[in-house]
Amino acid sequence: MDFRKIFIAAALSCTALTACSQADQATHQPSVTAETHQNMETDMQADPKIAVVEEMITAWNEKEWNKIADLFTEDGVLHSMMIDPVVGRETIRKRIVGLGEGLSEITLNIINIGRINDVVVIERVDEFTYKGHKGKVPVVGILEVEGDKVKVWREYYDRAELLAEMGLEHDFD
Repeated sequence: MDFRKIFIAAALSCTALTACSQADQATHQPSVTAETHQNMETDMQADPKIAVVEEMITAWNEKEWNKIADLFTEDGVLHSMMIDPVVGRETIRKRIVGLGEGLSEITLNIINIGRINDVVVIERVDEFTYKGHKGKVPVVGILEVEGDKVKVWREYYDRAELLAEMGLEHDFD
């Protein structure tokens, strides 16, 4: 499944909504003032669930493989949606440490982060060097945070593109 097509459709829908919103603004007062927008940004920065996800992103960027695993609940789930989920902190640790052995560089570049109801959504572009192959892949992550730990992390990206960018002919799972 080509997830880029799904995201393009979603983007077009958002564009249509924006156009409608702009037309409505011609006859209605704006519902979000500059002050309200600033308060929303401050609230989001103080959101404890977003803070846990930001800590996770920092651990990835600093290649702290054990810290990444420690930020999951004991029964946590890491699920790249194209393959079977990895369940349990120690199983996740084994996967992350193994992946980390091939990574000489990695940066998770956050484009957007926010909270919808009880989940944190991150849109990002991951840039990496894996066993000498430089690559980058767009990703959307959906994270369920419980206390100060990640309970479930679902990843949506084009798996074939990731493998090609990593220089792999076969999946490593």
